[in-house]
Amino acid sequence: MIRTAAITLRGNPKNLVGPELKVGDAAPDFEAVDTSLKAVTLAGTGSGVRVFSVVPSLDTPVCDLQTKKFNEEATKLPNVKIYTISMDLPFAMKRWCGAMGVDNLVMLSDHRTGSFGQAYGTLIEDLRIEARAIFVVDGANVIRHVEYVGEVGNHPNYDTALEAARSLAG
Repeated sequence: MIRTAAITLRGNPKNLVGPELKVGDAAPDFEAVDTSLKAVTLAGTGSGVRVFSVVPSLDTPVCDLQTKKFNEEATKLPNVKIYTISMDLPFAMKRWCGAMGVDNLVMLSDHRTGSFGQAYGTLIEDLRIEARAIFVVDGANVIRHVEYVGEVGNHPNYDTALEAARSLAG
């Protein structure tokens, strides 16, 4: 399923592969790999509150800042697991985290199959990278907050996503 011109990249319309998820939808299953090359599915992310922070590439300024922001906020949310998902290779993710001191997040690479991007509607069709998005999922695997950032180069609304996670975590 292709969503026509769902977002822009530097002002140019881009099509996304997959559905546009909404609050109240069941979180779709996916398979990505962590930095040790272990396969991770939705079930493997646990049964608590989770934030999926989706970025195009850690080696770009906004993705860098977004991931550092969630790493910092993770220390204030002990009952929430935060995942960063991109098409970056697991080795690059591990290198980037080490260089930046990011150790409060779980990094997931969607590079093998694009499973997450296709299931969550974040895969940019012609570039095979992820569009910027945030999903907050509750313990019953129901999506409680969704933001597809309209322009890939813009920041998401951190406060809204973090407040959704805080309120779910209690």
